[in-house]
Amino acid sequence: MTEKSNNITNNNADDRTQTDNKPQLTDELYLEKIKELRPLDDEFMRALFQNNLPLAQMVLRIILGKNDLVLTEEETQYDLKRLAGGRSLCLDVKGVDDANKQYDIEVQKASAGARPHRARYHSSAIDVDVLKAGQEFEELPDTYTIFITESDVYGANEPIYIIDRVNKTTGKDFDDGEHIIYVNGAYEGDSDIGKLMHDFRCKNAEDMNFDLMAERTRYLKETKKGASEVSDIMKELQDIAIHKDRVRTALSLLATNALSYEDIAKHTQLTVQEVQNLAEGKPA
Repeated sequence: MTEKSNNITNNNADDRTQTDNKPQLTDELYLEKIKELRPLDDEFMRALFQNNLPLAQMVLRIILGKNDLVLTEEETQYDLKRLAGGRSLCLDVKGVDDANKQYDIEVQKASAGARPHRARYHSSAIDVDVLKAGQEFEELPDTYTIFITESDVYGANEPIYIIDRVNKTTGKDFDDGEHIIYVNGAYEGDSDIGKLMHDFRCKNAEDMNFDLMAERTRYLKETKKGASEVSDIMKELQDIAIHKDRVRTALSLLATNALSYEDIAKHTQLTVQEVQNLAEGKPA
């Protein structure tokens, strides 16, 4: 990312990413912030489900109402492969059960992060990831893309909203194995899903209903090792936010056609190769 004139450099000096100018949190501030986190918060959710297959299995059993569901694989921040030129995607929690059904659990505080087209992209990206060369389309496994949202995005005060394709002419299910589910994180009630959403809103382990959720929360908030794990994730997310801001700034500068790649790289603290990638429509 570069500039072709000093004037442009000066004029764009204020475009430097705001995140870069934010003070870095101290260890003490991280610890204070951790106390306020809930499972609905991205930083804490990642730590909560990390290497925690039993918790993911419990959550899926409650949401889907399948007490016999057996999860065999679980991974947080699962990177999906991309088709050339396609947008990258990282799943919050990826799971596979003993029938090879695929699960994606996403926690979204903002309703904008759970819009229908995003759900569609998540679902289709999982299909691309699991279907191998030479396999028939009929071998695609059932997929469940699940958004747990802080608010009731559909406003009907229901705990769960299930979206499946339907043949509108015949009124029959399309039966393609794709399932999109929205879970109302604001739902309150005495059912298991109501108790689970209560736990997702809790800051303190002692206020939680489910032992698996409470035990992990207690470890992450009340032990030095656990708090260190959350701090590392928070720092990683802060670095990601800084990088995204740098990319946004670089794209704005590239659009002016006034700066060289080298100058833009210097201005945004990206590498020249990253700037060139952005210019070519590739990820930085």
